[in-house]
Amino acid sequence: MRARLFAAAAAVAFLGVSAEAQAQIKLGAILSISGPGAAMGVGYKGAFDFFPKEIGGVPVEYIVRDDATDANVGFTAAQRMISEDHIDAFIGPSLTATDAAVAPLANQAHVPMLAMAPYEYDPAKQPYTFSDAQPLSLMMAAVFKYMQAHGVKQIGYIGFSDGWGDQVLAATKQWSQTDGMTILADERYARTDTSAEAQVLKLMSVHPEAIVMGTSATPAALPVVALRHRGFKGGLYGNHGIVSPAFIKVGGAAAEGVIAVTSPVVVYDQLPDSNVVKPVAAAFMADYTKQFGPQSINPFAGYSYDAMLLLKNAIPIALKAGKPGTEEFRVALRDALEKTHELVGVSGVYDMSPTNHNGQDARAAVLVEVKDGAWRAIQ
Repeated sequence: MRARLFAAAAAVAFLGVSAEAQAQIKLGAILSISGPGAAMGVGYKGAFDFFPKEIGGVPVEYIVRDDATDANVGFTAAQRMISEDHIDAFIGPSLTATDAAVAPLANQAHVPMLAMAPYEYDPAKQPYTFSDAQPLSLMMAAVFKYMQAHGVKQIGYIGFSDGWGDQVLAATKQWSQTDGMTILADERYARTDTSAEAQVLKLMSVHPEAIVMGTSATPAALPVVALRHRGFKGGLYGNHGIVSPAFIKVGGAAAEGVIAVTSPVVVYDQLPDSNVVKPVAAAFMADYTKQFGPQSINPFAGYSYDAMLLLKNAIPIALKAGKPGTEEFRVALRDALEKTHELVGVSGVYDMSPTNHNGQDARAAVLVEVKDGAWRAIQ
């Protein structure tokens, strides 16, 4: 911890000494392109192919680095981006654990950061931290409302043995209490595990009516396959971290019937025409699927794209206060992001304030189910 604080202080000091105006805007992205989170990272990175080359008449350079689904690697990458690349803002990180590692550094250096994974933080204590991924409390509320409507009373929980598993469990406890449900068991496994049989056997021994999963990416398929193999007939409910084509590919037939909550962009073509997100999501996905194929639809590309939209909206305002590469510009960029009002993205609508650096509402949550090998909107 001391080493991290020293490194952060050194980065801030270096930035203060070398803060010179840049001829271009530099945006640094930290993505989980390899490792257990790679299935999500592919989507996050793919969206960058559609980012503008200039904003507000100023050229933009995107510096993309892989954290290998490792928060320590992400922290080191962030240090380098601040002290060597002199970035004006972070796009990402795309992993919750890396968000938590990088946020203190970004705030000390006064570099705005747009986290692209659900990350719990206090804007008053981290004024340079923003996020465009839906908060877990918002998304899990939709899941539990559906379960309640279908009479579920007793649930089991299985999640990663890390911060993400803890966060989903916290949201699960919150909404299970609100909706009058009982959590019968809490089982965990590591993202890198190759089996979840022991955890599944313990879950099934308490006979839950449904199981809530605090997992993400392809490792989320592990308990799903084991549960169906063991004959579990109850409902399987996931969060917005599991929704991707890769999850279905790995889960195979066992993935059929899994219910989760996700961004509107995943089922953009199934949304009613009255949905304000539909035209924005449809335009983006027309380009995205043309390049990567119709099976490439995923919510993670949407988080990257929305981060760009948020910056594209705020940067012209910040340019009036200072030039890229200066603290004046970064401070003004932070201020402009905080004043974002009703910005329609592909993942929802953003309406930020000093006390809310995400600003999404129920328009950002869509329930989906795996049917015939694809994610389908639940009408």
